[in-house]
Amino acid sequence: MTVAALGAAMVITACGSGARQDATEPSGKYHVQITTAAFPSSQHLAERTQLRLSVRNTGTKAIPDVVVTICNTTCKYPAPVGEGTSVAAFARYLSTPGIANHSRPVWIVEQPPGSCKGASGYSCVSGGAGADVSAATNSWQGGTLKPGATKTFTWTLRAVDWGRYTVAWEVDASLYGKAKAIGPDGLIPNGTFTVNIARAPAQAYVNDAGQIVQTHGP
Repeated sequence: MTVAALGAAMVITACGSGARQDATEPSGKYHVQITTAAFPSSQHLAERTQLRLSVRNTGTKAIPDVVVTICNTTCKYPAPVGEGTSVAAFARYLSTPGIANHSRPVWIVEQPPGSCKGASGYSCVSGGAGADVSAATNSWQGGTLKPGATKTFTWTLRAVDWGRYTVAWEVDASLYGKAKAIGPDGLIPNGTFTVNIARAPAQAYVNDAGQIVQTHGP
């Protein structure tokens, strides 16, 4: 069971109607290739970075809805307490007992994947969710992907905590799990990024051309 399917399993009926939200979702396996998976392994506090994942449809039929899920440490299910999707995307687990929310951000998302102006009309520049937002808090959906086409998911992030962290990701062909993405090895495409965030914040200056140049502290 994929992470995206697990999250969706908790919400299986449409509001007020009793109809399953995945009732019209196609089933089957859809072949994909991850052509880009990039996230800097060395970062600094306050440094602006990007995580990019590109998914290419290598099959002969359109993927119903290409989806990427971001997890803490692993996307395997079941995951240990504090891992998987038990915390928000790009967050860590705070083990302090008795608190209502154990999720603490490691990165803040300055711009999520998709067009900056989503269907809601709220620009992600002003804190909106962007066009690829989904009903699952750790997943982003890119819509239908035709054979031979590529969809790139890009998160613009800024580190707000220091230390060593593992960001895991998983790709699927639908939000509710009936359609499965399959990589060249026959498995669900997934991977991890291990990132070291230095305590010293990133530094910046304006060069003679008026451009902002980012450097790093000691």
